[in-house]
Amino acid sequence: MQAGTLTSRALTAAYLARIAAVDASGPTLKAVIEVNPEALRIAAERDAERRAGRIRGPLHGIPVLVKDNLDSADTMQTTAGSLALVGKPAPRDSTVVAKLREAGAVLLGKTNLSEWANFRSTRSVSGWSGRGGQTRHPYILDRNPCGSSSGTGTAISANLAAVGIGTETDGSIICPSSICGLVGLKPTVGLVSRAGIVPISARQTDDYLAALRADALSGARIGVSRNMAGFHPAVDAAFNQALDVLRGAGATVIDPCNVPTVGKYDADEFTVLLYEFKDGLNAYLASRGDTVAHRTLDDLIAYNTAHAAAEMPWFAQELFEQANAKGALTDTEYTQALARCRTLSRDEGLDALFREHRLDAVVAPSNGPSWVTDWINGDKYSGGNSSVAAVAGYPSLTVPMAYVSGLPLGLSFIGTAYSEARLLGLGYAFEQKTRVRKAPTFRRTLA
Repeated sequence: MQAGTLTSRALTAAYLARIAAVDASGPTLKAVIEVNPEALRIAAERDAERRAGRIRGPLHGIPVLVKDNLDSADTMQTTAGSLALVGKPAPRDSTVVAKLREAGAVLLGKTNLSEWANFRSTRSVSGWSGRGGQTRHPYILDRNPCGSSSGTGTAISANLAAVGIGTETDGSIICPSSICGLVGLKPTVGLVSRAGIVPISARQTDDYLAALRADALSGARIGVSRNMAGFHPAVDAAFNQALDVLRGAGATVIDPCNVPTVGKYDADEFTVLLYEFKDGLNAYLASRGDTVAHRTLDDLIAYNTAHAAAEMPWFAQELFEQANAKGALTDTEYTQALARCRTLSRDEGLDALFREHRLDAVVAPSNGPSWVTDWINGDKYSGGNSSVAAVAGYPSLTVPMAYVSGLPLGLSFIGTAYSEARLLGLGYAFEQKTRVRKAPTFRRTLA
């Protein structure tokens, strides 16, 4: 576009045609839950601004898809995938969407997601929502795209937009990015505003572009958390090959260098999520005013029960019910669980490990290979490593690492607070050495 050989309107039209060809028909990926009917008009406006010499920044005129739990004050819905929130659009943009607009991005549409960000049932199916149906894996269609940012992962992997925005509490960016063969960054909690986002729980100063150096691994100290591997032999083999790449690029690899508290916070994390889901969701619904018919989690439980055929054909809502039974965020059960989570994941976990070994990052396999989507039994994870960074509120980056039987695997770089630029540099350098990513071909099945 800067050279004048491509317009934003032409690029937006091309992506809309791509969505029609492979998302709404053909492989029928069901990654995009709604297309913005104003996208071409907005793109034309960005072109006019460019011609007038007003370029807002690198995102000027770039089509972006955002997850359907980010409010946008336009003609599109924000529903978290639930039929219960279908009705009027949100009254105001989420901070993320507002910043995208200010930067000149073209909001192309909303992506499907695991309904309510995968926090309705322990037997949920990632990528399924009552409103959007089942998002499919872009490489092998009967496999699962993981979640909860399932639509964003599939959409960007399938080249339905230039940029995709997801959200994560624990794994919702890292897992679909890894499983769909993408780079995915889960930032430090607080770095990006969560205002106007349908929650599970509720400073951008680094020059990230300067961190993208092909030699960024040279001299870096990388810890290998072996207690975050070992869940799949093919994944372990690919992981060991990735470690050889890090060594070959000049990194000092400390192996093993285990995060000592992995898994010790699991029960407390679940308690925190139950409390924060109820509190955050009730606050969000109240902020929507008369644009939604349901104002509390209790209302949503009643709606799902009354509309079980549409909302609960495969799995129930026991997590909703458990969360609804919790009290206020002043409860001792909550405050003590939150304190233990922070101590175990930060003070006695990542912070202690990084200090002891003077680390730049910890690495581990992001996930196992994708599983066959199973609406009867739910998700069948073979392993993953999003939790320690998620519980700590620290950044995590996944980059393509390898393929197993045509299914992508990711390598996670985990850091301490506000180390996004460093992680992006390390991940970029790894990618320059490997360049393993292949475009998806929409195979029906492995058989």
